[in-house]
Amino acid sequence: MIKRLPDGRWLADVEPVKGSRYRKRFTTKADAVLFEAQKRAEHSDGNKRPKQDKRTLSQLADRWYQLHGHTLTDGQRRREIVKLHAQELGDPVASQLTAKAYLLTRGQLLSDGTSGKTLNNRLGYLKAVFNSLIAFDDIAIKNPLSNVKPLRLQESPVTFLSSDQIGALLTAVTATRSPDDLACVVRVCLSTGARWSEALNLTKDRIKGGAVEFVNTKSKRVRVVPVSLDLEKRLRLHLDNHGYFSNCIRGFHHALNAAEIDLPKGQATHVLRHTFAAHFVMNGGNILVLQKILGHSTINMTMRYAHLAPDHLREAVTFNPLRQLFDTTNKNSP
Repeated sequence: MIKRLPDGRWLADVEPVKGSRYRKRFTTKADAVLFEAQKRAEHSDGNKRPKQDKRTLSQLADRWYQLHGHTLTDGQRRREIVKLHAQELGDPVASQLTAKAYLLTRGQLLSDGTSGKTLNNRLGYLKAVFNSLIAFDDIAIKNPLSNVKPLRLQESPVTFLSSDQIGALLTAVTATRSPDDLACVVRVCLSTGARWSEALNLTKDRIKGGAVEFVNTKSKRVRVVPVSLDLEKRLRLHLDNHGYFSNCIRGFHHALNAAEIDLPKGQATHVLRHTFAAHFVMNGGNILVLQKILGHSTINMTMRYAHLAPDHLREAVTFNPLRQLFDTTNKNSP
């Protein structure tokens, strides 16, 4: 209803649907009419206000997988991690999750023994679920964790095998129940810096021209790395006879034990990749070339090996004050 008031202004009194009434005064009738039309349009059948989203965190994880996660190499694993984390948080309705509630639960998980690295990974995956669904216009809420920062962790040193340990490992490999499979996979990892799964999934058609081609990579990019003629022949011979590499991870663990190599938890197979990178740098290899070989999308990941270069931070020895003091003392001595 539009009516003129005694003071000359116009009143728009609109009730588009029962229970939603709007009243506002305007100086002109045209403005009042426009206001009435806007309010009626907002409540028309095509513009009904959406019902509150009652989906839980675990349901959002499944929805994320349907829309995006299935395109990722590790999408299934990420979904399961997010659903596990959702249960740790009590699997609340996603729209009701708050940063404060999340931080309180994270603090409890940390005190109960969950590692900081694990919690940071879970936070990152959960944030990604919210961000993706918001970008796809599948949820109409802000990311409640947008201001939650990862835990600051003490950087761990890179663990890699010495030359003696590499020799002991290769000797132990020949004594396992599946020496040929295991020897090939271990040598590929040590020769190219490949991840264990990348080496395990090599096929005959990916070994050619003195190089191996990795296609099922974490970054989804094809990576080609040269190998020695001996290794190329060995890989071809095995794949000609067997067609594939068997899952020889248990044999690898046995070989590590036999070689008396003790590694930090979770670094068993990845130590071969670290070993390649560390020895590459220590032998004078270029850090940018190493980035290409390892398939890192940014140089930041590769830089953790930079300190192993022969001339890395050599100035710390040359220009430190004690060195200068002793040099001066020596020069002045009779």
